[in-house]
Amino acid sequence: MRTAFRLLIGLLALALLPSAAMAAKSALRPDDMTLGNPKAKVMVVEYASLACPHCAHFHNTVFPAFKKKYIDTGRVQFVYREFLTAPGELSVPATLVSRCVPKKNYFVFLERAFAAQEGIYKDGTTAGLQRVLKGIAADLGLGEAAYDACLADKTGQASLDARMTLATQTDGVDGTPTFFVNGVKVNPSSGHEMDLKALDAAIAKAK
Repeated sequence: MRTAFRLLIGLLALALLPSAAMAAKSALRPDDMTLGNPKAKVMVVEYASLACPHCAHFHNTVFPAFKKKYIDTGRVQFVYREFLTAPGELSVPATLVSRCVPKKNYFVFLERAFAAQEGIYKDGTTAGLQRVLKGIAADLGLGEAAYDACLADKTGQASLDARMTLATQTDGVDGTPTFFVNGVKVNPSSGHEMDLKALDAAIAKAK
């Protein structure tokens, strides 16, 4: 976990080279986590962090309507890609554990972790953070011993490091949430909060 956290600090401090600031390609990668129709003409890629309040706002308030309108109807294939943000004490373990729960429960873990984020921040303790994450993981099939092994797994840490490198150096991602629709970056309607209106417009243009 320390390796991933060191990478987080280094990548957040790195100024992206112009050649790295290219749009994300609308093609799946082997370790992508997806929802929806794989044959859909529109692919929506979200880069998000489980420590990001704006990401939590989107997933808690906007994503259910987006899912109902586009994913459940087969109009969009949705791709979620992890991106570490501060505080690493939350984003690193939460992201590692999300990949260790049974794959069928990956998006359920995200949903519950985003819903619990505000409470984690209010608690403000490492013990509270671990208690919440362990509880969510246990409910989804990852017991305490497996949870601890997940955080210590160097293969999982290396895979996360590699995904972060792709995000920054290939896709030009430097913050969260970042959305691409068929490879074109989508700017939120206002501030940092992505809403359904902005995604509606981008998806309409992508057809």
